Amino acid sequence: MPFAVVMGQAVTELPKDLYIPPQALEVFLEAFEGPLDLLLYLIKRQNLDILDIDVSKITEQYMHYVDLMDAMQFELAAEYLLMAAMLAEIKSRMLLPRSTDVDEDEEDPRAQLIRRLQEYERFKKAAEDIEEMPRMERDTWVGSANPPDINRVRPDPDVDMRELLVALSEVLRRADMYESHHIQREALSTRERMSDVLEQLAGQQFVPFVALFTAEEGRLGVVVTFLAVMELIKESLVEIVQTDSFGPIHVKARSE
Repeated sequence: MPFAVVMGQAVTELPKDLYIPPQALEVFLEAFEGPLDLLLYLIKRQNLDILDIDVSKITEQYMHYVDLMDAMQFELAAEYLLMAAMLAEIKSRMLLPRSTDVDEDEEDPRAQLIRRLQEYERFKKAAEDIEEMPRMERDTWVGSANPPDINRVRPDPDVDMRELLVALSEVLRRADMYESHHIQREALSTRERMSDVLEQLAGQQFVPFVALFTAEEGRLGVVVTFLAVMELIKESLVEIVQTDSFGPIHVKARSE
Protein backbone atom coordinates (compact mmCIF):
# COMPACT_ATOMS: atom_id res chain seq x y z
CA MET A 1 0.00 0.00 0.00
CA PRO A 2 1.37 3.49 -0.83
CA PHE A 3 1.95 5.74 2.17
CA ALA A 4 1.88 8.92 0.10
CA VAL A 5 0.97 10.29 -3.34
CA VAL A 6 3.40 12.79 -4.85
CA MET A 7 2.34 14.58 -8.08
CA GLY A 8 -0.11 11.80 -8.83
CA GLN A 9 2.48 9.03 -8.31
CA ALA A 10 2.10 6.52 -5.49
CA VAL A 11 5.13 6.28 -3.18
CA THR A 12 5.62 2.89 -1.54
CA GLU A 13 9.25 3.20 -0.36
CA LEU A 14 11.16 6.00 1.33
CA PRO A 15 14.18 7.34 -0.56
CA LYS A 16 17.38 5.76 0.71
CA ASP A 17 19.09 9.17 1.19
CA LEU A 18 16.15 10.69 3.10
CA TYR A 19 16.57 11.01 6.85
CA ILE A 20 13.60 11.86 9.08
CA PRO A 21 14.32 12.34 12.82
CA PRO A 22 12.10 10.22 15.05
CA GLN A 23 10.44 13.28 16.64
CA ALA A 24 10.10 15.27 13.41
CA LEU A 25 6.49 14.29 12.82
CA GLU A 26 3.77 13.95 15.41
CA VAL A 27 0.25 12.73 14.70
CA PHE A 28 -2.54 14.16 16.79
CA LEU A 29 -5.85 12.33 16.71
CA GLU A 30 -8.44 15.07 17.11
CA ALA A 31 -11.44 13.16 15.84
CA PHE A 32 -12.67 12.58 19.42
CA GLU A 33 -12.59 14.91 22.39
CA GLY A 34 -12.34 12.17 25.01
CA PRO A 35 -13.21 8.56 25.83
CA LEU A 36 -16.93 9.32 26.25
CA ASP A 37 -16.95 10.98 22.82
CA LEU A 38 -15.34 7.87 21.32
CA LEU A 39 -17.83 5.55 23.05
CA LEU A 40 -20.76 7.63 21.85
CA TYR A 41 -19.42 7.52 18.30
CA LEU A 42 -19.02 3.73 18.38
CA ILE A 43 -22.55 3.25 19.75
CA LYS A 44 -24.11 5.50 17.10
CA ARG A 45 -22.09 3.93 14.30
CA GLN A 46 -23.40 0.49 15.26
CA ASN A 47 -26.92 1.92 15.59
CA LEU A 48 -27.15 0.53 19.11
CA ASP A 49 -29.52 1.53 21.89
CA ILE A 50 -27.57 3.48 24.47
CA LEU A 51 -29.66 1.84 27.20
CA ASP A 52 -28.80 -1.68 26.02
CA ILE A 53 -25.25 -1.54 24.67
CA ASP A 54 -23.27 -4.65 23.80
CA VAL A 55 -20.29 -4.16 26.15
CA SER A 56 -18.25 -6.95 24.59
CA LYS A 57 -18.49 -5.57 21.04
CA ILE A 58 -17.98 -1.96 22.07
CA THR A 59 -14.98 -2.89 24.21
CA GLU A 60 -13.33 -4.66 21.27
CA GLN A 61 -13.76 -1.70 18.96
CA TYR A 62 -12.65 0.70 21.68
CA MET A 63 -9.41 -1.22 22.25
CA HIS A 64 -8.59 -1.06 18.52
CA TYR A 65 -8.67 2.73 18.75
CA VAL A 66 -6.58 2.76 21.95
CA ASP A 67 -3.97 0.56 20.25
CA LEU A 68 -3.83 3.07 17.40
CA MET A 69 -3.31 5.93 19.83
CA ASP A 70 -0.63 3.95 21.64
CA ALA A 71 1.23 3.55 18.36
CA MET A 72 0.97 7.23 17.49
CA GLN A 73 1.48 9.11 20.76
CA PHE A 74 1.13 7.37 24.05
CA GLU A 75 0.55 10.37 26.30
CA LEU A 76 -2.77 11.03 24.61
CA ALA A 77 -4.06 7.58 25.61
CA ALA A 78 -3.96 7.96 29.42
CA GLU A 79 -7.63 8.84 29.94
CA TYR A 80 -8.60 6.40 27.22
CA LEU A 81 -6.81 3.60 29.08
CA LEU A 82 -8.81 4.44 32.20
CA MET A 83 -12.04 4.03 30.21
CA ALA A 84 -10.69 0.77 28.75
CA ALA A 85 -10.15 -0.56 32.26
CA MET A 86 -13.70 0.44 33.19
CA LEU A 87 -15.09 -1.33 30.10
CA ALA A 88 -13.07 -4.42 30.94
CA GLU A 89 -14.46 -4.40 34.48
CA ILE A 90 -18.04 -4.05 33.21
CA LYS A 91 -17.46 -6.80 30.66
CA SER A 92 -16.12 -9.15 33.31
CA ARG A 93 -19.03 -8.42 35.65
CA MET A 94 -21.47 -9.07 32.81
CA LEU A 95 -19.80 -12.46 32.14
CA LEU A 96 -19.85 -13.63 35.74
CA PRO A 97 -22.77 -15.95 36.56
CA ARG A 98 -25.30 -14.44 38.88
CA SER A 99 -26.44 -16.26 41.98
CA THR A 100 -30.13 -16.82 42.41
CA ASP A 101 -29.80 -15.53 45.96
CA VAL A 102 -28.71 -12.08 44.76
CA ASP A 103 -31.24 -9.37 45.29
CA GLU A 104 -33.20 -8.60 42.12
CA ASP A 105 -32.65 -4.89 42.77
CA GLU A 106 -28.91 -5.20 42.10
CA GLU A 107 -27.81 -2.40 39.76
CA ASP A 108 -26.83 -3.24 36.19
CA PRO A 109 -23.00 -2.98 35.81
CA ARG A 110 -23.59 -0.75 32.78
CA ALA A 111 -25.86 1.73 34.59
CA GLN A 112 -23.16 4.16 35.71
CA LEU A 113 -21.57 4.19 32.23
CA ILE A 114 -24.96 4.71 30.59
CA ARG A 115 -25.72 7.67 32.85
CA ARG A 116 -22.35 9.25 32.01
CA LEU A 117 -22.94 8.70 28.29
CA GLN A 118 -26.43 10.22 28.43
CA GLU A 119 -25.18 13.25 30.33
CA TYR A 120 -22.26 13.71 27.93
CA GLU A 121 -24.58 13.42 24.93
CA ARG A 122 -26.85 16.17 26.32
CA PHE A 123 -23.96 18.55 26.90
CA LYS A 124 -22.41 17.73 23.53
CA LYS A 125 -25.70 18.50 21.77
CA ALA A 126 -26.08 21.75 23.74
CA ALA A 127 -22.53 22.78 22.81
CA GLU A 128 -23.21 22.08 19.12
CA ASP A 129 -26.42 24.13 19.25
CA ILE A 130 -24.59 27.04 20.89
CA GLU A 131 -21.81 26.82 18.29
CA GLU A 132 -24.37 27.19 15.49
CA MET A 133 -25.85 30.37 16.99
CA PRO A 134 -24.74 33.65 15.40
CA ARG A 135 -21.67 35.03 17.12
CA MET A 136 -20.57 38.64 17.23
CA GLU A 137 -17.40 39.34 15.24
CA ARG A 138 -17.68 35.89 13.62
CA ASP A 139 -21.07 35.86 11.87
CA THR A 140 -22.29 39.39 12.51
CA TRP A 141 -20.58 42.76 12.86
CA VAL A 142 -21.79 46.03 14.31
CA GLY A 143 -22.07 48.68 11.66
CA SER A 144 -19.88 51.74 12.21
CA ALA A 145 -20.66 53.82 9.12
CA ASN A 146 -22.18 57.26 9.66
CA PRO A 147 -25.61 57.83 8.10
CA PRO A 148 -25.68 60.09 5.06
CA ASP A 149 -26.72 63.71 5.42
CA ILE A 150 -30.40 63.81 4.49
CA ASN A 151 -30.87 67.53 5.17
CA ARG A 152 -30.06 68.63 1.67
CA VAL A 153 -31.29 71.90 0.20
CA ARG A 154 -32.77 71.31 -3.20
CA PRO A 155 -32.86 74.47 -5.33
CA ASP A 156 -36.12 75.24 -7.08
CA PRO A 157 -35.96 74.71 -10.84
CA ASP A 158 -36.18 77.72 -13.14
CA VAL A 159 -39.61 78.31 -14.61
CA ASP A 160 -39.46 78.07 -18.38
CA MET A 161 -41.57 80.43 -20.49
CA ARG A 162 -42.86 77.44 -22.45
CA GLU A 163 -44.38 75.99 -19.30
CA LEU A 164 -46.16 79.27 -18.66
CA LEU A 165 -47.61 79.08 -22.15
CA VAL A 166 -48.74 75.50 -21.56
CA ALA A 167 -50.52 76.57 -18.36
CA LEU A 168 -52.04 79.51 -20.25
CA SER A 169 -53.31 77.23 -23.00
CA GLU A 170 -55.07 75.06 -20.41
CA VAL A 171 -56.81 78.11 -18.94
CA LEU A 172 -57.78 79.32 -22.41
CA ARG A 173 -59.25 75.94 -23.20
CA ARG A 174 -61.48 76.14 -20.13
CA ALA A 175 -62.36 79.77 -20.94
CA ASP A 176 -63.61 78.74 -24.38
CA MET A 177 -66.31 76.72 -22.67
CA TYR A 178 -67.90 79.96 -21.40
CA GLU A 179 -67.48 81.96 -24.61
CA SER A 180 -70.60 83.42 -26.19
CA HIS A 181 -71.12 85.99 -28.94
CA HIS A 182 -72.27 89.32 -27.55
CA ILE A 183 -71.19 92.88 -28.16
CA GLN A 184 -70.33 95.14 -25.26
CA ARG A 185 -68.04 97.95 -24.43
CA GLU A 186 -64.52 96.97 -23.51
CA ALA A 187 -64.31 97.23 -19.72
CA LEU A 188 -61.05 95.40 -19.00
CA SER A 189 -57.85 97.26 -18.16
CA THR A 190 -54.41 95.72 -17.76
CA ARG A 191 -53.50 98.25 -15.04
CA GLU A 192 -56.66 97.52 -13.09
CA ARG A 193 -56.02 93.79 -13.42
CA MET A 194 -52.47 94.26 -12.11
CA SER A 195 -53.95 95.86 -9.01
CA ASP A 196 -56.45 93.00 -8.69
CA VAL A 197 -53.64 90.43 -8.89
CA LEU A 198 -51.58 92.23 -6.23
CA GLU A 199 -54.61 92.34 -3.94
CA GLN A 200 -55.18 88.61 -4.52
CA LEU A 201 -51.55 87.85 -3.63
CA ALA A 202 -51.53 90.09 -0.55
CA GLY A 203 -51.28 88.12 2.67
CA GLN A 204 -50.67 84.79 0.91
CA GLN A 205 -47.31 83.14 0.43
CA PHE A 206 -48.07 81.12 -2.71
CA VAL A 207 -51.04 81.23 -5.07
CA PRO A 208 -51.44 78.75 -7.93
CA PHE A 209 -50.87 80.44 -11.28
CA VAL A 210 -54.13 79.12 -12.71
CA ALA A 211 -56.08 80.48 -9.68
CA LEU A 212 -55.44 84.04 -10.89
CA PHE A 213 -57.69 83.52 -13.89
CA THR A 214 -61.48 83.60 -14.09
CA ALA A 215 -62.67 81.33 -16.86
CA GLU A 216 -66.09 82.98 -16.91
CA GLU A 217 -64.51 86.17 -18.30
CA GLY A 218 -63.72 84.37 -21.54
CA ARG A 219 -60.53 84.49 -23.57
CA LEU A 220 -60.27 88.25 -23.32
CA GLY A 221 -60.29 88.21 -19.52
CA VAL A 222 -57.71 85.42 -19.46
CA VAL A 223 -55.40 87.29 -21.85
CA VAL A 224 -55.69 90.53 -19.86
CA THR A 225 -54.87 88.70 -16.61
CA PHE A 226 -51.87 87.01 -18.25
CA LEU A 227 -50.56 90.35 -19.53
CA ALA A 228 -51.06 91.85 -16.07
CA VAL A 229 -48.99 89.03 -14.50
CA MET A 230 -46.25 89.50 -17.09
CA GLU A 231 -46.12 93.25 -16.35
CA LEU A 232 -45.89 92.58 -12.62
CA ILE A 233 -43.03 90.16 -13.22
CA LYS A 234 -41.32 92.71 -15.44
CA GLU A 235 -41.63 95.35 -12.72
CA SER A 236 -40.30 92.82 -10.11
CA LEU A 237 -43.49 93.05 -8.07
CA VAL A 238 -44.24 89.31 -8.19
CA GLU A 239 -42.24 86.18 -8.88
CA ILE A 240 -43.13 82.71 -10.11
CA VAL A 241 -41.85 79.48 -8.54
CA GLN A 242 -42.05 75.80 -9.35
CA THR A 243 -41.15 73.12 -6.79
CA ASP A 244 -40.62 70.28 -9.28
CA SER A 245 -39.82 70.03 -12.93
CA PHE A 246 -43.08 70.08 -14.93
CA GLY A 247 -44.94 70.60 -11.64
CA PRO A 248 -47.60 73.20 -10.80
CA ILE A 249 -46.58 76.85 -11.13
CA HIS A 250 -47.19 79.23 -8.22
CA VAL A 251 -47.08 83.01 -7.95
CA LYS A 252 -46.16 85.06 -4.90
CA ALA A 253 -45.64 88.72 -4.16
CA ARG A 254 -41.96 89.62 -4.06
CA SER A 255 -40.80 90.52 -0.58
CA GLU A 256 -39.14 93.86 0.00
